[in-house]
Amino acid sequence: MEYRLISWNVNGIRAIEKKGFLHWVFQDQPTILSLQETKALPEQLNKSLREPSGYHAYWNSAERKGYSGVGVYSKYKPLEVIYGFGNELYDREGRILILEYEHFILYNIYFPNGKLNRERLQFKLDFYQKFLDILHDVLKNKEGKTIVVCGDFNTAHTEIDLARPKENSIVSGFLPEERAFIDRLTDMGMLDTFRVFNKEPGHYTWWDFQTRARERNVGWRIDCFFIDSKSLDHLENAFILDNVPGSDHCPVGINLRFD
Repeated sequence: MEYRLISWNVNGIRAIEKKGFLHWVFQDQPTILSLQETKALPEQLNKSLREPSGYHAYWNSAERKGYSGVGVYSKYKPLEVIYGFGNELYDREGRILILEYEHFILYNIYFPNGKLNRERLQFKLDFYQKFLDILHDVLKNKEGKTIVVCGDFNTAHTEIDLARPKENSIVSGFLPEERAFIDRLTDMGMLDTFRVFNKEPGHYTWWDFQTRARERNVGWRIDCFFIDSKSLDHLENAFILDNVPGSDHCPVGINLRFD
């Protein structure tokens, strides 16, 4: 069984629909498409967007309208879908969808942004810790299943993951305490799939709209797929689709195979 998994922060699903989003979906045909920053309730979407042909669709929206939100389109019906961490503080922002399949468990997460103020940075760090606690238990209790974590991490891990590391060393998204979260993630045995295949700089997934940074490729790689290291044999490829327009982020993906 082969799976093409793609993750994309669409920066508003109703806005990106007007830019040919569904045409791209049906052309690319991902097995599972994880979306972040949907900024919509399901009832605000037309049927073709809410339930695209050939896909099961799952949505977790924020209590606050027009904010945050995640969704998943899946060609296969999962065994179970979990909406959130089971903690109201984090779940009210609609940032988490967890889907369990026969061979793997998929975490689609829109991690918080910490740039607004110190309180939001602390919320982000606490959210990271909550996720690590949950992941620790899953890695211990779900042996035999591949663990896949994807989404907008809102943090670049190393200096090669953004165009201007020195200038951004005191900016949220590249702070030492944020980067330490990804260190801990890898210490737990999770692999940054893109870096399994490509260790070169210059590959980014987010560019600032206002400065037209995408045209100059002055970006950040903050959208990622991680898998547990025991499942490396199932990973066939990891990629960045930086030629796909429509959002300030581009899609990223992996190919998994289970014989």
